Amino acid sequence: MRVAVLSDIHANYHALEAVLAAVEHDEPDEVWSLGDAVGYGPRPNRCCATIAARASLSLAGNHDLAVLGELSIEEFSPDAAVAARWSAQVLEPDARTYLEPLEPTAQREGAELFHASPRDPIWEYVLTEEAAADAFALTSAPLVLVGHSHVALAITNEEGRIAGGLARAGAEVVLEEGRRWLLNPGSVGQPRDGDPRAAWLMVDFGAGRASFRRVPYDVEKTQEEIAARGLPYALAARLALGQ
Repeated sequence: MRVAVLSDIHANYHALEAVLAAVEHDEPDEVWSLGDAVGYGPRPNRCCATIAARASLSLAGNHDLAVLGELSIEEFSPDAAVAARWSAQVLEPDARTYLEPLEPTAQREGAELFHASPRDPIWEYVLTEEAAADAFALTSAPLVLVGHSHVALAITNEEGRIAGGLARAGAEVVLEEGRRWLLNPGSVGQPRDGDPRAAWLMVDFGAGRASFRRVPYDVEKTQEEIAARGLPYALAARLALGQ
């Protein structure tokens, strides 16, 4: 089975559109979304409708839960809180219907999925060796998929040894027996690893390979939409920098 893994769309429809065009070219069997369809960006309803129609599996992220009123917006940074409040005000019934039943974790054959981490599926960033070691300790599947940090990662655990880190565009890992992997596809809508292109991951379970993909999109269009909705300027500026 071949699966396209997406995460952290963050209401950036132009980035999502570009990623899904690339995904369709590769013709995966399924699309999995690791959460945060909304938050930060200007098109929450369109993004929810689009990913709901395409993904066979979706997780809830912290921004999704905040927009639904299930998580306190006060826990967010000031700019994120402004965007979450606005998103909650404009969220349409169909988007709410898509988001409400989602959970921050899931399991599939050979894989365990978390929006953030196994230790804290909603909030924890897996960005340190300690966090990665704990993620492996709390799971048993050969492949652990996480999002939330907006940083593409490939971290391996082979006989208790942790190795790996940032995964650049085009990086590929071999999913061989006896070696476990923790992979973060990076963010579709707000990358934070210095590469502003939209990120996603292709996992080929049959071939035993996973490859990290990036695709350019019209950043300026999303920036214009952020400004038109009165959302914080910083949310638009960071898109061009991949920060």
